[in-house]
Amino acid sequence: MVDSYDAVVIGSGQAGPSLAVRMAKQGLRTVLIEREHLGGTCVNDGCTPTKTLVASARVAHLARRAAEYGVCIPGEVTVDMAAVKARKDRVVQASVDGLGTWLRGTKNLELAVGAARFVGPRTVAVGARTLSAPRIFINTGGRPLVPDWPGLSDIRFLTNVSMMEMDRAPKHLIVVGGSYIGLEFAQMYRRFGSEVTVLEYADRLIAREDPDVSSSIQEILEAEGIAIRCGVRDAKVAPHGSGVRVDATAASQALSVVGSDLLVAVGRRPNVEDLNLDAAGVRLDARGFIAVDDQLRTSAEGIWALGDVNGKGAFTHTSYNDYEIVAANLLDKGARRVSDRITAYALFTDPPLGRVGMTEAEVRAGGRPALKAHMPMTRVARARERGETQGFMKVLVDRETKLVLGAALLCIEADEIVHSLLDIMAAQAPYTVIEQAMHIHPTVSELIPTMLGELKPLT
Repeated sequence: MVDSYDAVVIGSGQAGPSLAVRMAKQGLRTVLIEREHLGGTCVNDGCTPTKTLVASARVAHLARRAAEYGVCIPGEVTVDMAAVKARKDRVVQASVDGLGTWLRGTKNLELAVGAARFVGPRTVAVGARTLSAPRIFINTGGRPLVPDWPGLSDIRFLTNVSMMEMDRAPKHLIVVGGSYIGLEFAQMYRRFGSEVTVLEYADRLIAREDPDVSSSIQEILEAEGIAIRCGVRDAKVAPHGSGVRVDATAASQALSVVGSDLLVAVGRRPNVEDLNLDAAGVRLDARGFIAVDDQLRTSAEGIWALGDVNGKGAFTHTSYNDYEIVAANLLDKGARRVSDRITAYALFTDPPLGRVGMTEAEVRAGGRPALKAHMPMTRVARARERGETQGFMKVLVDRETKLVLGAALLCIEADEIVHSLLDIMAAQAPYTVIEQAMHIHPTVSELIPTMLGELKPLT
């Protein structure tokens, strides 16, 4: 027997629940299928828990610096990792509980627990049940990518998922991967008291960023005592007592690092293997993600793919934007497209990196006449008052249209400040709108107009 619905949503990550609720509120009989836990990566293993841990780590860091601010804390600053984990667990559980209450309280929406598998066009099996619908939405997310290093499968290693169960600070944490996930964990656990070494395959950290951003982030992390080795090649892993040893080469020199724990943070891969996509006629792209068009339609009629599984963005906000695009096009007679959105993301180290639009390298490669402004945070009064003058801000502007092309803000509150530039880019307004606006003093944002007033030709 086949149960017929108006819409089937597979996966409860950032896009799935909102889309399921929206469909149900339109009067469509909808079922949301989740095989493991509500909320997907963001709520359970990603943004919510990691940023909660980052907050605890920042408090520990500031407590150690208290004397710089004239504040006396008697004795050594210590971290109770069991309490840190318990706080993280409470925050996560509150999010999961809230999501469950929302979904279960929505009329026309059913929550089905189990792994979904296509058994035909627009037809899926969940346990002993078979469900069909004219509209099916895949939101199954991704999982950590594990490199094929010799010996890795023979040892115990950590990923961003298993790190969530840690209630101790490793004596020496080796982080494989010098990009967004790896660097957040590296700084976090250094502040919790661990010795930390970062091993990165590329010749610099977060290689998709401009070199000045990469080098500044490396300087910030090294100043906190984090060891960083780039250009790591030919790595192999072996047990070493109760810990692990990594042997490799770096800059053509032999490298050997011994640690108590190994965190693998080299990227993510889509959760597609168990879906039996061939049965539905859904194709994958060359990277193994579900291939979608500019409106997130797959190769199969009546099936869409949203979030990490489609390779169009690896962030919670891009996943949610996928939901907005699909909902607007299907329910509001819209014509929204993935290509319309502006690249925007953050690296949540301390200070954070706020990124929007094109990098400087991309602007140069495009050959268009451009302007550039750069400001070190030592010039920002708010940063000096806070005792946090690390980093810089830079922005790139089209010389002819005066439109902002991109920006990199590596500074306190950059993850919030960057939205002022994102919004003006979305409005397609010239940079002079911000330059001529009166901003509040003393803030970091007030220096954006000042910086824009110092634009010079990009040479």
